[in-house]
Amino acid sequence: MASKPSNALPVLYNDLIPISRHDHKNWRFRLQDKLPFMSDIHAIPLAVEEFALAQRSFPIVFSAGPNPVPLALMGLNDGINVFFDEEGNPRETHIYLPAYIRRYPFMLAKLNPDSEDMSLCVDPTRGMVGEFEDGEALFDGDEPSEFTKNILGFCEQFAVSAQRTTDFVAELIEHKLLIDGEVAIQPKGAPQPYVYRSFQIISEERLQDLRGDVLRKMVKSGFLPLVYAHLMSLSLTQDIFERQAILGKIPPASNTVQS
Repeated sequence: MASKPSNALPVLYNDLIPISRHDHKNWRFRLQDKLPFMSDIHAIPLAVEEFALAQRSFPIVFSAGPNPVPLALMGLNDGINVFFDEEGNPRETHIYLPAYIRRYPFMLAKLNPDSEDMSLCVDPTRGMVGEFEDGEALFDGDEPSEFTKNILGFCEQFAVSAQRTTDFVAELIEHKLLIDGEVAIQPKGAPQPYVYRSFQIISEERLQDLRGDVLRKMVKSGFLPLVYAHLMSLSLTQDIFERQAILGKIPPASNTVQS
């Protein structure tokens, strides 16, 4: 068996092994109606192509730190997801499901840090792949099945989207458009507001001060609509807070978004 990718595993993934016809010839993928691992995940990475749809359901923010990534907030507190119940059932049928979740448990990853080659890998820990009697076969004889080919294509598209997302964030950083975010929500009857921090947002003031040539470049690249999708989505923070309140998942004191 080939060695596992050596880098730290991303959110959702407990393990990551490369798929091979030698080791997984009889493996199948079994689609699950429930996603119990989503019940305590409050933020999911988002690609820029998803902003237009995602901004209807979630606040879109950027993670804190020097290498920010866009995140769809599914809860305001670590361990709280208002869109999935404890068993992993979606609470609603019409919300947008980010590609990051739809890709799971598969992922393209480098097996050798010195090479640019990517291999299709899978997380085998959640009972979605294995030697099952039912489900989609990963191999048809010695060749990848049509299902596996489709999964590979989806993961390749995801990788392209990830690069465009990286380019978008690099543009924001270059022009110093990202600032520390803060949201204060004052529930009726509460002695003090709930203040959420530890994330970044785009500064509208800095956006307005951009030079004309920079704005024209953002328009031509398609990045400017993404900025406004992000800014418009921030109004949903109040909605997420209210959903947590209805579910009885507001902490007893002010807390912060853990991104």
